[in-house]
Amino acid sequence: MRSKEEANDYRYFPDPDLLPVEITDELREQVKADLPELPAVKKQRFIEQYGQDNEAATILTSSRQLADFYEAVVKESNCEAKLCSNWVSGNFIGALNKANLEITESPISSERLAGLLKRIADNTISGKIAKQVFDALWESDLSADDIIDQQGLKQITDSGAIEAIIDKIIADNPGQVQQYLSGKDKLFGFFVGQVMKQTQGKANPGEVNKMLKGKLV
Repeated sequence: MRSKEEANDYRYFPDPDLLPVEITDELREQVKADLPELPAVKKQRFIEQYGQDNEAATILTSSRQLADFYEAVVKESNCEAKLCSNWVSGNFIGALNKANLEITESPISSERLAGLLKRIADNTISGKIAKQVFDALWESDLSADDIIDQQGLKQITDSGAIEAIIDKIIADNPGQVQQYLSGKDKLFGFFVGQVMKQTQGKANPGEVNKMLKGKLV
């Protein structure tokens, strides 16, 4: 068989009915401007704009809907981007997976989640109580503020009230105090736990730690 080397050997010829297509630089720029933000570009932007590490940025940009949800939470809560990403990629996605739901079927909107994060940021509730509020958000259409008020979940920030509880715990546990002062530092967690138990987890953890360190000397 003879070999075919040129277009004419294959009997190729131009179609006279097809007009030539000229792609101008202006058209290229217009098409580029109309394109949505590509995943790789969005991921890099999340790293630079929100300070996310590679792993977090990968998760948050795994779908356009999730990325949009995250950015809405950041905007609506005005909280630190890291706090928002922790909750979106952790508790929120975990709840969706457990319920076998898509993000478009989520019972919690970005606005309601943002409301919860605001109360963490302003120390109205602790991180531990926030998980309880999140579960209530998932099961109802109430706002975080409504749930906190109805269930009496506001964090105790009154230093006088916390100090009174700490003084009583120290007085009631002289043995543990002596052991702690003797070098058993791990007992510090015992005192923290007792305070949180007495306050049903509502005491401000930072305030508790600060006061205990000042008194256990």
